Amino acid sequence: MNKKKKPAAGMETTILQYLHSRTAKSYKINEISHALHISKNTHHEFQQAITVLLQQGKIVKLKNRCIALPSSLQRISGTIQLTKKGFGFVLDERTAEEIFIPAQHLHTALDGDSVEVQIFAVSRGKSKEGQITSVQKRARETFVGTYHRSEYYGFMVADNSRVYRDFYIQPQNSLNAQQGQKVVVKFLKWDTASLNPEGQIVEILGFPDEPGVDIISVMKGLNLPTTFPSKVEKTANQIQFQITPELIAQRLDLREELVFTIDPVDAKDFDDAVSLKKLETGHYRLGVHIADVSHFVPEGSVVDQEALLRGTSIYLVDRVIPMLPEHLSNELCSLKPHQPRLTYSCIMEIDQRGEVVDYQIAPSIILSKRRFSYEEVQKIINHQNSSDPYAAILREMRDFSQKLRRIRSQLGSIDFETPEVRFILNEQGKPVEIIPIQRLQSHELIEEFMLMANKTVAKHISKISGKGKKLPFIYRVHEKPDGDKISNFENFLNALGFKVKIPKSIAPKQFQEIMNRVLGTKDDVLIKEVALRTMMKANYSPQNIGHFGLAFPDYTHFTSPIRRYPDLAVHRLLKEYAVSIDPRRIRTLQPYLKKVSEISSDRERVALEAERQSIKIKQVEWISEYIGQRFDGLISGVTAYGLFIEITPFLIEGFIRMEDMADDYYLYNEKTYSLTGREFGRRYQLGDEIQILVKSVNREVNQID
Repeated sequence: MNKKKKPAAGMETTILQYLHSRTAKSYKINEISHALHISKNTHHEFQQAITVLLQQGKIVKLKNRCIALPSSLQRISGTIQLTKKGFGFVLDERTAEEIFIPAQHLHTALDGDSVEVQIFAVSRGKSKEGQITSVQKRARETFVGTYHRSEYYGFMVADNSRVYRDFYIQPQNSLNAQQGQKVVVKFLKWDTASLNPEGQIVEILGFPDEPGVDIISVMKGLNLPTTFPSKVEKTANQIQFQITPELIAQRLDLREELVFTIDPVDAKDFDDAVSLKKLETGHYRLGVHIADVSHFVPEGSVVDQEALLRGTSIYLVDRVIPMLPEHLSNELCSLKPHQPRLTYSCIMEIDQRGEVVDYQIAPSIILSKRRFSYEEVQKIINHQNSSDPYAAILREMRDFSQKLRRIRSQLGSIDFETPEVRFILNEQGKPVEIIPIQRLQSHELIEEFMLMANKTVAKHISKISGKGKKLPFIYRVHEKPDGDKISNFENFLNALGFKVKIPKSIAPKQFQEIMNRVLGTKDDVLIKEVALRTMMKANYSPQNIGHFGLAFPDYTHFTSPIRRYPDLAVHRLLKEYAVSIDPRRIRTLQPYLKKVSEISSDRERVALEAERQSIKIKQVEWISEYIGQRFDGLISGVTAYGLFIEITPFLIEGFIRMEDMADDYYLYNEKTYSLTGREFGRRYQLGDEIQILVKSVNREVNQID
């Protein structure tokens, strides 16, 4: 047998010496070949030497058949964010630039890993591109997916589409899992990019069609907690609530005030109550009374540490994953009717222009007079139950909240309210009905009162900070939209027939005026969804940059400490600043609040993804019973490969592949978001109403055709 001849080490040395002796950062391979006078006889040896040096990492391959020394390239460290298409991006935190990582340069990185990147030299005006040279830290230890078994080995296909390689499972690491079962796989190793990562099954969740396996798979896949640690649960259960004269003396006693709660009909944790009184001046005194979780959960306690790790309560289709143990969230802190409860109140005097002319923010004690549901309040507002003793105050609240809403809109606040659905599940967790959630004036009532309280609390911090540097705080911020996204949104609207010109540096009022033009049109819902995708994501930050969507220069989250950690932190800060402002404490607060903001923003993103996945799973399961049936839909996306369709009113998105549009050969127009038939001229455009037939459903990847 002939063995391949190894290239002489001298050729490798010659290439390296040449690169080290040059000033340029990269060279084309044929340039090096020419400079070293490589003949036809030695060309094969030269190519082999290049291959060996690349494999050893002594040189790196760039675009256009260029190579370079690793030391000549800029290196950064960051977190890799992969896309479903197989490439990724790493954020250079020093410059806030995104480094594009092509699929062939991902090395052995998985989504979310901390990596080292070598940045390639790029042409002027182009975005930076790089390759991952090493994985510094794995983002996660376990992955969830479907197990497939062959004669000699098994592999796991991850549920997360951003995990672009299957996990190789040796027989001894399979836990005797069966073909098609959902499993949890522990990452073992991935040393070489040409091979697959290796894993070990540590838990078998069951077959996908078994009750509960679908949602548990989501929870395990996102590392969501299923229970509280025993120490946290035990500590929470030991917390007691006792009203003493000393306790009352330290608080506003509002037990005689007309205060009540308005929540979803199935809610168990009531963290906000409201009150309203018209004054002789014509002003209103609005009271927003929030559960005083900070009284029961000291900073740094085991319950507090667990709450920070969770960051938020998560509302899945069939369950709630609470931030706080039930003894606190549903009992001690919950503002139950006819039971005295500790609260933190923001009481505002508001004039006819909707401006707060005076306010008081202080610990309080209330006695809620009634627990309303949104639907119950709406019936009273609509005069369907005029004999209710609370009818007058509820209608007055409705009128006042609608006035606040109009004023907020006039100042440029943008309404991004998008449709939602809820599911009726049977005992096995199977969806039997999807019901659109109707937006009620009772929802808007609570929303406006909470917005006013949150804004007032944020302004209060500015006021007590005085001149110069503001006191450390957590703000709810929302950046202006990116200029390129604004341009894309402009093109989208023009493609739908709305002739608009949007400045890249747009103000909230301008954006709102554009949105008002589309309200009530057939494309209303679709445009709102696209507009929402145009916006930056709101998040938490110790830096107050304002809230673009609400058009508020100062905004925070104060009103939901049972289910959001930043609100709990805000309560503590308010209490602390009301007593004293210690410069030494200020210095320790700054890094702490930065950490809290980052963790809370990250946990919010995870919670939204979990909620989105659980909804998609149940939508796909529900529609699987209707294969072969027709539905009315709306074209929600147009690509070169087909059409995305939203089935109204269930908000279910499916895809019509180009090969299933066999009546013509369709051409994609990116500028008009449309497909047009070459022979017969039939056109499908974003926003068009269309009737579709459900062809098939793939529940493994939650896809509808």
